[in-house]
Amino acid sequence: MAQISVSNLTFCYEGSFDNIFENVSFLIDTDWKLGFIGRNGKGKTTFLNLLTGKLGDYQGHISTSTVFDYFPYHITEGQMEQCFAEFMDRLKPECELWRVICELEKLHLEAETLYRPFRTLSHGERTKVMLAILFSGENDFLLIDEPTNHLDQESRDIVKKYLQQKKGFILVSHDRDLLDACIDHVLVLNRCTIEVQSGNFSSWWENKNRMDSFHEAENEKHRREIRRLNRAAERTQEWADKNERTKIGYDPVKEHDRSASTRTYIGAKTKKMQSRRMQIEKRIADEIEQKEGLLQDIERPADLKVMPMQHHKEVLIAAKDYGIAYCVEQKGDDAAETGRGNCKQVFRNLDFELKRGERVFFHGENGCGKSSLIKAILARCAPENSDADKISSMRESGALTIASGLIVSYINQDTSHLRGSLRQYSRQNSLDESLFLAILRQLDLERVQFVKNMEEYSEGQKKKVLIAASLLKPAHLYIWDEPLNYIDVFSRMQIENLLLTYQPTMLIVEHDVRFREKIATRVVEM
Repeated sequence: MAQISVSNLTFCYEGSFDNIFENVSFLIDTDWKLGFIGRNGKGKTTFLNLLTGKLGDYQGHISTSTVFDYFPYHITEGQMEQCFAEFMDRLKPECELWRVICELEKLHLEAETLYRPFRTLSHGERTKVMLAILFSGENDFLLIDEPTNHLDQESRDIVKKYLQQKKGFILVSHDRDLLDACIDHVLVLNRCTIEVQSGNFSSWWENKNRMDSFHEAENEKHRREIRRLNRAAERTQEWADKNERTKIGYDPVKEHDRSASTRTYIGAKTKKMQSRRMQIEKRIADEIEQKEGLLQDIERPADLKVMPMQHHKEVLIAAKDYGIAYCVEQKGDDAAETGRGNCKQVFRNLDFELKRGERVFFHGENGCGKSSLIKAILARCAPENSDADKISSMRESGALTIASGLIVSYINQDTSHLRGSLRQYSRQNSLDESLFLAILRQLDLERVQFVKNMEEYSEGQKKKVLIAASLLKPAHLYIWDEPLNYIDVFSRMQIENLLLTYQPTMLIVEHDVRFREKIATRVVEM
């Protein structure tokens, strides 16, 4: 077992005017199963890159004797066309094929996957193959950055059970179920501090809530004491001033017992009162000093708002014996012989209804047609959000009925289209800029990010842009396709509270088990 010591670490990206880390110090063991938790943009991926040496220009010290390896591996365009077995030794030079195959078995994947072109593998297969490579070495400390994004529930469960058997890694994830199952320590990037604690996410969250409640109670106690001391200081100052004014000049008739020497007595008494006031002010300063920092790490997520519109119909969407297939038009002799294109059936015989006020989750493995169904719905009621290429090759069967005049607010799982500034984005999408920025602030996007282009944002920050835009658009129906990928756990809880409070009508594709359990009124299995 080795240790990783971080002392007085300060880092910011070139050209940026805000530090990602500032005088950060902590110590971790390489034998731990460490969960890495923090808000989007706080520097989780940046810290992993600092450990691997990709970002070398920092102040402070990171000292360790261990060797790091990082997930996900960077796959080049050329490698996308190759079989994984052909280039895996370039990703991890010391790995041996037999070890990789052993790890693949634990991930419920056949060895033949290594001999298929990487581009043909699904998200789940790519993740499992890269994890098999990652864990095929010896004595490496592994840095695993959000391994379950874009994975269906079955693949998430396999990855979760696999990581439960391992140790010696840092796991960056916002999936509470995964963190609770796989880690024994947490490294938390709080608002102003960093802490290391034993336990999983739930135990840390329970401890945090207790500590936050204690700090809030202590803060209120100090505030009451400061108010009391301020009143006492004001009274003492008034008495001292009033007493001081009696030093010079007096009425010999009314104050017949006073002599000129009384002035010395009055001065001494005033000095004593002033000294008492100074002591009270010192106590006030001590109380303020004790109060400072008590609330610096408390998470107070703002209450988000959404204004769903009410449609006059009870049933907004109805599918009866509905199916989707994708067809590629054949050319030449093949087309003449068959008279049709080559079609791949995605799903068939789907029956479901979406009623006003329901929050329906589509659930199923990757490739079962969840996103295709969403695109078919969008093509009917929000064609500006549909993929024209996919729609043109889509062949439908059965009936899919959409209520007339249905207004939809949509979140795409893809963020690659986000370019330019927030101001430009709000204008292009006809959003009220001030309200748009206010919602982003409530989602904890710092004001310093407002002047940056979205290309510089983390994936989680880009997702928050899409969520804010969706919340700002009044709609009868909110369709969200994997909205929580990369979104930090605090914002997930914030969004949960929003949806439970306002109860908009929704269609959602999301694999976060905790989120689905809290939000879904019904789950449609596909």
